[in-house]
Amino acid sequence: MSIAEASITNTAPLLLTVEQAAQQLGIGRTTVFALLKSGELESIPLGRLRRIPAECITEYIDRLRAAARDNRQAA
Repeated sequence: MSIAEASITNTAPLLLTVEQAAQQLGIGRTTVFALLKSGELESIPLGRLRRIPAECITEYIDRLRAAARDNRQAA
């Protein structure tokens, strides 16, 4: 499925504000800004705005889950 097809069938935004990303992750804005600054969470500039691609939220969660699995296996 292409991005165009996904955007037609999915009403969720493709680009999120910091506030929307924080809400989806269940964390605060300050924490999202810290994740952006450290490079753990990707964002893109859009004029004077900064937006977080929705797929980057999923990738970040996948990395957290993989790290948690690795830690469990190492213990």
